[in-house]
Amino acid sequence: MNTVPHRWTLATKALPWALLCLGLCGAAEAVRYASRPAAEPGALALALALAVGASGPMLGATSGVTTGATSGATPGPLLAASAAPSSPPRLALRSASKIPMPAGVPSAHASALVALDDGEVLAFWWAGARESGADVAIYLARWKEGRWSEAQRIVERGGLGRQLGFGVRRLGNPTAWVARDGRIHLYAVATGLGGWAASRIVHLVSLDRGHTFNAVRVLALSPLFNTSFLVRANSVGLADGGWLLPAYFELGHKYPLVMAMDAQGAPLWSQRIGASTTTLQPALLPVSSTEIHALMRDHGAQRRLQRATSVDAGRNWRDAPALGLSNDDSSVAAIPLAEGGFVMAHNDQLAPPATARQWLRLSTSADAQTWHAALDVRRGARGEEFSYPSLLRVGSELHVTFTELRGAIGHHVYDIVPGARVRQESP
Repeated sequence: MNTVPHRWTLATKALPWALLCLGLCGAAEAVRYASRPAAEPGALALALALAVGASGPMLGATSGVTTGATSGATPGPLLAASAAPSSPPRLALRSASKIPMPAGVPSAHASALVALDDGEVLAFWWAGARESGADVAIYLARWKEGRWSEAQRIVERGGLGRQLGFGVRRLGNPTAWVARDGRIHLYAVATGLGGWAASRIVHLVSLDRGHTFNAVRVLALSPLFNTSFLVRANSVGLADGGWLLPAYFELGHKYPLVMAMDAQGAPLWSQRIGASTTTLQPALLPVSSTEIHALMRDHGAQRRLQRATSVDAGRNWRDAPALGLSNDDSSVAAIPLAEGGFVMAHNDQLAPPATARQWLRLSTSADAQTWHAALDVRRGARGEEFSYPSLLRVGSELHVTFTELRGAIGHHVYDIVPGARVRQESP
């Protein structure tokens, strides 16, 4: 599968000519990518818009593809959130376990959760000898009737490379979404040459409830080389059956972005989140039918949980003041609850000589503005890691998965009790 290339920084004297050449190459590559028989409708419009730096609606684009901020209609509002309670929800631990790891695989990281229509929970993560190792694969396990299944390997780099038509050197973070038609859309980070700076986002689909996956496209997020884009957090649904996929760029400057998908999973438009160059891994938190917050890992000097807001379902974003919560370059997860209120999983900080990811906790909020410490997920010793959480509500239960000591995926289940005041804890 061919992709649309990504911008590359060149020496100042060569920059104008280089950009001209790369722009022409990017447009040509866009045509070649979108002209493939398997290319989605509108791919050419999206790729060419990116190649010429379009910032508004594209006239005549059959798929309604746009890039950048627009003043037109939104793609369908976010699913309406419940009315905010007068106090945050309360959480009570029901069970704590680990997902069974594949035999002989010592390293595991970056879990993601989805639920099927019958309440079965699927967990995705990568595992192998080490991060970036040649044997790293994407695994899946199923939670049903209070138990996890054995881990199933669903994506490995050799098979994915054959599907895509080019070599895959390493696999990374997965995230998933279950569409209204029951199809499971899996997004995974993959690289050819180089490290994570050369990563691309591969879109795979399962028609059989997650037993098999097939690659359908590499997401076209930039006209030149299309590299250094990754995923981490879960998508959020739109009222029309589509969804918003959060992603981020991390070569040099780091910034978050969002890509809108239609109900069948075809890309519609993408938009950068805010203007920061030191934030990544956005967790999207719907607050109302049109308002959405992005909570972000801080790679800058503040080391606070960074935030941006949109009031038009993700079309336009504005940077907001950081929350009063520590964030020492660690991933977060946040979701609204049907009972009202919000819950977030994040790493908090202890006094030195504590390390950045040894304390993972849950916080709750009635309004997505003021957060209250709720429960510790894990509070480890110096040098231990409990990180990269994922959250999923199933009925009145909150499922939390997280990386445990880089060797397993932990899983906690909490009962959700709406509307009770949570006492603020002290470290």
